[in-house]
Amino acid sequence: MSTSPITTLDKDGNEITSVGFQRFGFDCEVPLDVLRSLYLRSHYILAAEQAKAEDSLDDEAREHLHAKFTQGLAAYQSKSIYHPDQNSISYTTLTRFPPVKLLAPPTRKRILVTGVLGHEVTVLDNFFTGSKTTVSHWCGHPNFELVRHDVVEPFMIECDPLYRNLSLACPASPPHYQFNAVKTVKTSFMGTLNMLGLAKRTKARFLISSTSEVYGDPEVHPQTEEYWGHVNPIGPRACYDEGKRVAETLTYGFHRQDGVDVRVARIFNTYGPRMNPYDGRVVSNFIVQALKGEDMTVYGDGSQTRSFQYVHDLIDGLIALMNSSETRPVNIGNGDEFTIGQFAELVREIVEKVQDEDGCKPTRRVNIVYRPMPTDDPQKRRPDTTRAKETLDWQPRWTVRMGLEEMVRYYKAKMAEGSI
Repeated sequence: MSTSPITTLDKDGNEITSVGFQRFGFDCEVPLDVLRSLYLRSHYILAAEQAKAEDSLDDEAREHLHAKFTQGLAAYQSKSIYHPDQNSISYTTLTRFPPVKLLAPPTRKRILVTGVLGHEVTVLDNFFTGSKTTVSHWCGHPNFELVRHDVVEPFMIECDPLYRNLSLACPASPPHYQFNAVKTVKTSFMGTLNMLGLAKRTKARFLISSTSEVYGDPEVHPQTEEYWGHVNPIGPRACYDEGKRVAETLTYGFHRQDGVDVRVARIFNTYGPRMNPYDGRVVSNFIVQALKGEDMTVYGDGSQTRSFQYVHDLIDGLIALMNSSETRPVNIGNGDEFTIGQFAELVREIVEKVQDEDGCKPTRRVNIVYRPMPTDDPQKRRPDTTRAKETLDWQPRWTVRMGLEEMVRYYKAKMAEGSI
């Protein structure tokens, strides 16, 4: 009894079998089926009745049940059980951790990630918008440490290359970063200042994940790294936009004054598994609304444009940048541009496709409704990634449609668990 795996083709029609790469003397390549086994499954947490039914199956039948998503990697799955009648979950740890490469001590790096491989990784997060479940599949691993900490406060640790992931340390969705504007600015400034001080002390390489929001509502399209931006410094989005801009200023101040080895990634709209379904960003909003049978909300007339990249491409770009010699800012994003109206229609189409394949057609087709445009919302957003292509040999491989289908299946699985 066998089930065909999901086949994913890149923009050139070649099959994607792994994420990461072996370049710049840094080995971070991981088989795609192993990665998928951690998030892309019909029921990541089993309902109580299913747990009993699955226990009665022999090994071959049980593997067939989830083989499309796990491909023989069920050992890395959670065995937690959801009780829908009580709306409760009985958690358990993983049967075993996903495989990591065995690296010799000289090649093993100690990496600090603020905000969320065979390397030793320490993650700092205050969980203001994040959740422990995002990294729960690594908690307890001997190479992994999770620390509850606010980067506004100093943190002392010894490390090698230092990943300062500000986009995760600072709320990135408008509802979250506008909820406490002063805290958002403090996180961008004080958090970056503290981590740069740590990088200076330990002589570590420092990567700050900046944002396309430094370009504001751009008057240049597409946006190149040389463009200085068009930002309202006193508007409701300024706490995030200007916070990121001053974080870049700090980064290059430490680079020029103290010789800190820095990398600056300007990240464009990104989506993927484990994204907070209620963070207020367009991808999660559209998918969750469509899966629930609710009308999809577009703000404005839908003519504003955005470009969306899948998280696997982003991670590849960040690792390539960190391990390159490029110290100038680098755009990391997907050049495929959509109007928000077109994107809403695409999400609705993919949700309907997945529902049809799974035999759960909705009773009605969701509508797309329009609401007033928020203040200072950018009208256009598309990266010029020429620099990334030339200096990092990086370009996005995942099409928006491919990534959206995985995202829809992920949220659909979370709804089956009772998590959404």
